[in-house]
Amino acid sequence: MSIRLQILVTEALAARMRKAARRGRVSKGEWVQGAVERALDNPAAPIDPVARLATLGAPTADIDQMLAEIEAGRS
Repeated sequence: MSIRLQILVTEALAARMRKAARRGRVSKGEWVQGAVERALDNPAAPIDPVARLATLGAPTADIDQMLAEIEAGRS
């Protein structure tokens, strides 16, 4: 059984989806279903930008300490 889902998107996004569907030679509906399934199948992919930054493993410290280290490196 299928359930209808209706959403509003900008004209620009609609055009991008239409173009992507054409490239994949599928209907827009099929393309959207595939995109949603891929997003749901990959829950580890953080959507939150702060969560994404936390996964980068970048050095962190007190801001004053980091600025001092940057300045020391310039000498």
